[in-house]
Order: sequence, then structure tokens, then C-alpha cells
Amino acid sequence: MGKLVVSLDNVVIKEFQITKDRTTLGRRPYNDIVIDNLAVSGEHAVLLAVGNELFIEDLNSTNGTYINGKAIKKQLLAHNDTVEIGKYRIKYLTEEVPDYEKTMVLSPGAAGSHAAPATPRYAPPPSVAMLPASIKVLNGGAAGREVLLTKVVTTVGKPGMQVASIAKRPTGYVLSHVEGAGRPSVNGDELVQDVISLKNGDIIELAGTQMQFIQG
Repeated sequence: MGKLVVSLDNVVIKEFQITKDRTTLGRRPYNDIVIDNLAVSGEHAVLLAVGNELFIEDLNSTNGTYINGKAIKKQLLAHNDTVEIGKYRIKYLTEEVPDYEKTMVLSPGAAGSHAAPATPRYAPPPSVAMLPASIKVLNGGAAGREVLLTKVVTTVGKPGMQVASIAKRPTGYVLSHVEGAGRPSVNGDELVQDVISLKNGDIIELAGTQMQFIQG
């Protein structure tokens, strides 16, 4: 699942391995991750594991929860994201992403080679996530607009109403529900789980806006 590295003033003070579906963070001693500082609320945030994905949700804390400098309510964490709570920095590190990045570096040199793979114990899946991807707005005032998915996590929707995120993973792109009572739909089916894999041509409907996922 990965781990969290907590630091203060660039000095690592603790590491925490994510092993549970629900991990709480706060100043109170009953939290899974305890940060004893007045800038941290008693029950500050919670980490929610859904499959291989990890979400962080702010629990209406006094000083808020930030990811890479941006205030969030609930967000899917990506490898190397930095959660900021007061003066504390919490870096999220996964175990699978470095291997994937290594595969990306090595695969061009191996192209066309008939030699045995350097690491025969690991046969990487097709590099679907390496193909360029975008979302194209199909209706409304922004119809025809196309947004390239160049970031690890791209947030779409209308804050306060309905928000989802599209994340790039080693096996491809996934859509996640982030905020709002109503959930997004894919090809007319409402999202029942928190995360769903996307394939080329999928139609996403979110806050009354239809978007097509395009890859390749």
C-alpha cells in the first residue's frame, strides 16, 4: 500500500506503513498517527484505502489539510505527494511506482532485443499508462474543449457540487469520486465503487457535463 514519512523542518521524525483500510491522523493519543502539536486538530484527517488507492480526507480541522500547497477536503493520493499540516510535511511513498518508473526507463533500450529480460521474475504488463490521454468536453459552454491528462492526478467537476479525479496508474487511468452527494457516471452507469478503470472512448458525466476519455 505504501508508507508515510513525517518530517518537521526537513528532518524526518517518523515513518508509518499503511496497513489498514482506515488510518486516523491527529493530536489525540488514540489516533493511528499522532502528531502532538497545537497546529494539528485532535482528529485532523483520515486516510482511506480502497483497493490499491489511498485517499486522504480532512475532518473539518481547524487549520486545514493541504496537498502540495493546495487546500483539500478529500483527495486521492499519488506517489510522492506531500501532505502539509501546520509545519509538518507528510510524504506519501508507494512501493509499485518506482518499479514502474524503472520499467519506463529500461523498456526503450530493450526494444527490438531478443535477449532474455534482465529481470525474468517480473513481466511488466502492457504500458497502457504510457499512452497519451485526454478528456474532451461534449456539451455545455465548453463543448469541444480538450484537456490533456499530463499530471499524475487531474481534478474535474464543480467544487461544492460534484468533483472527481482522474489518476494515472501503472496499469492505466482510473476515475475516482472525490466530493458531492451525487456520484459521476461512466457510460450511463453511476459509479458504485470509489475507483473505476477508464478505457478509450468512455463517456463520463459529472455535474451535468459530459466528457469523453480519449487515449492512444
